[in-house]
Amino acid sequence: MPCLLQTPPAEHSRLALQGELDVWRQALLTRRRFLIASAGGLAALFAPFGVGASVDTGIPWPLLAAVQDHLFPSEIEAPGAREIRALAYLQGVLGDPRGDREEQRFILKGTEWLEDLSRQRHKTAFIDLDPIRREQVLREVVSTPKGENWVSTLLFYICEALLADPVYGGNPDGIGWAWLAHQPGFPRPTADKRYGVLK
Repeated sequence: MPCLLQTPPAEHSRLALQGELDVWRQALLTRRRFLIASAGGLAALFAPFGVGASVDTGIPWPLLAAVQDHLFPSEIEAPGAREIRALAYLQGVLGDPRGDREEQRFILKGTEWLEDLSRQRHKTAFIDLDPIRREQVLREVVSTPKGENWVSTLLFYICEALLADPVYGGNPDGIGWAWLAHQPGFPRPTADKRYGVLK
């Protein structure tokens, strides 16, 4: 069964989809404008936090990992969420004291919606569902504007984990770059010269 990442939102009209994309692009530009301006390039876009940010142990990490694995599954010749360390990257995002608090709360609230829906529909936790039922629950989540925004936000951070310099917690040994045949820019950040450490 195809994952959500591979399936276009056929139920949206072209104009409605264009409007949603415009809103998403504007929000993205607003959130990242400072980083782009201060770093002068794409490298800053993928550097939202410092490695080693505190991580709340009360967060349902197994559920978030299961969602990431479903949205960006591993394949024989392609890394998935697990290989690119998408969960570690998201932990950095959610643990960053300089991060967008509203977005951090939104991500966590989404885990509650997902878990509640899973228990309503299938009488069990999301992580205990088989892939077909996970797909059904996630498709129901994205049928609402908030749910669609939640899944889009998770996909955004999966993409950052895929493309960011490994110094930020994702993309170990440049596995995402190798898969995309991407040559990173130079100089690359070091642990003592990454965003969040420099003042």
